[in-house]
Amino acid sequence: MKIRARHYRTGERVDVTCCDGHIVGIAAAGRDGADLTAEWVAPTLFDLQINGCQGHAFSSRKLTLDQIREVADVCRQHGIAGLCPTLVTNSHEVITHGFNTLRRACEAEPTIAAALPCFHLEGPYLSPQDGPRGAHPKEHIRPPDWDEFNSWQDAAGGRIRLVTLSPEHDQALAFIERLTASGVVVAIGHTAATGPRILEAITAGARLSTHLGNGAHAVLPRHPNYIWEQLAADKLWASIIPDGHHLPPSVVKSIIRVKTPARTIITCDASSLAGLPPGLYTEWDTELEVLPSGKIVVPNTPFLAGSGVFTDTCVGKAIEMAGIGLADAIDMSSARPREMLGLPMHGLEVGHPSKLMLFDWQPGGPIQVRTVID
Repeated sequence: MKIRARHYRTGERVDVTCCDGHIVGIAAAGRDGADLTAEWVAPTLFDLQINGCQGHAFSSRKLTLDQIREVADVCRQHGIAGLCPTLVTNSHEVITHGFNTLRRACEAEPTIAAALPCFHLEGPYLSPQDGPRGAHPKEHIRPPDWDEFNSWQDAAGGRIRLVTLSPEHDQALAFIERLTASGVVVAIGHTAATGPRILEAITAGARLSTHLGNGAHAVLPRHPNYIWEQLAADKLWASIIPDGHHLPPSVVKSIIRVKTPARTIITCDASSLAGLPPGLYTEWDTELEVLPSGKIVVPNTPFLAGSGVFTDTCVGKAIEMAGIGLADAIDMSSARPREMLGLPMHGLEVGHPSKLMLFDWQPGGPIQVRTVID
């Protein structure tokens, strides 16, 4: 198969030749025909924090194989060929059911296993305080429990590779050390921890800040505070949600400038309500609202509850808000999360898997995915 489009890094029009699932050639565009043409070609996107969409939540006692398949299919339409299904704070039984169902789906269908190579646990070991807790139900927030986590890792078939927690709990530092020793990436998120505690968590092994700037009090001291502390920590990468609602442009630009594109990850944090029309819904046993703008909130509060858009939208918004280039924005939503999680790289290079996204884009405009090849 020959694909003709502009290389997302160079802007040059190229012919990308694929055979047996790999890229076997990249050359300047010729005059003969191509099997597929588009404005741009890039590696497919990978999002390490997707909670569901179209009314389907990975953290649900009713999660089914068909729902998992539908979420993966919808994400693929947005250029997301790989993702971490994210389970959030809930009862032990609901989280166990979610991981069990995801494991069975991966075991039953190779296409699902390829799209969902590892899982993300966000909670329940988060801050109980209003603000940092976000929309996570307070009744299920609890301190880290190693035996409980191991039961979920068993249910997941060993696929939990990312855990977001708050280090403010007394048991957190030892828990972080054990997670890190087992090969799990630890992220700090939904936290009210002090600066010294955050530094201790980094020493224990924490490597990432989950959606930095969100999952926080509405009002903070100028300094010190836990956002500044994480922003200044060179050993911490940061994920951000540049959907146009979670962070203002000045904050997106500042985080990317400090962390650099080499240590920043774009996530959409898509809620189970992503893709649904405006209205009131119940999720996590909590009433949530999708506003006409697409913003998802806890009604009558300043707190967000995930995003209503997907990673392709966030790529375009990041370019617009931070003034970065297309190549950096794509890499922050494809190569960087794979690098953080230790997954095989999928680049637009000879020898790499032919997992490619064909899309249209003009500077200042949105990313419009046309098709995904894999």
